[in-house]
Amino acid sequence: MNTKQTIALVTGANKGLGFEISRQLAQKEIMVLLAARDPQKGTEAVEKLQLEGLDVEVIQLDVTDSASITTAAQQIRDRFGKLDILINNAGIYLDRNVQPSELDINTLQQTFAVNFFAVFNVTKTFLPLIKLSQAGRIVNMSSTLGSLGDTLDPNSPYFDFRGMAYQSSKTALNALTVQFAKELADTSIKINSVCPGWVKTDLGTTDAPLNVEQGADTPVWLATLPADGPTGGFFNSRQPLAW
Repeated sequence: MNTKQTIALVTGANKGLGFEISRQLAQKEIMVLLAARDPQKGTEAVEKLQLEGLDVEVIQLDVTDSASITTAAQQIRDRFGKLDILINNAGIYLDRNVQPSELDINTLQQTFAVNFFAVFNVTKTFLPLIKLSQAGRIVNMSSTLGSLGDTLDPNSPYFDFRGMAYQSSKTALNALTVQFAKELADTSIKINSVCPGWVKTDLGTTDAPLNVEQGADTPVWLATLPADGPTGGFFNSRQPLAW
């Protein structure tokens, strides 16, 4: 057990933004556990990064399954004895351009199950391991679409977006970030929300202006903050966003 090695866990990491975040963390000589619901897809993703000489391994994790979360946490405890970085990246967007009055309750519940309740469960379960780190970092992948300020601002480019399930789940996620930050204020752990920007992924679509390399920059920055870095914040392009 090498307790000096920095260990990171990235959820939903077998493709898209999570995959690129894993790459950039590993390029900083961080040992990355690439979490995937489907072990085969996770293994294929890991093999690509290992061909680049990066220290990455797959770990099976379904963020909506409490038993899966508990098992993954125990595996990390047994092998590494701690967790230094947790990036809650897994997320879904099912109600693009759907008006609130047309939103199906099952879609709303499914969205919150992944984007909010799963993040809470993963964070709470892994927190004891993060507390064993000398400098724990938690990064929650949010969105400017979750900003109440931007949602209400007619001059915001996000004003006309519709997607109450997704947007409200990210607003709730930001509240989760603030509450954990208050609880952990007297520790060395830092927790922040981040909007990576509109990125070309399955979720962001090919219409997005940013590539995954650009989208991963701020999450990786927050995951590797120095001791005097911020906590309890909401960031995009390494700058604070309005809640």
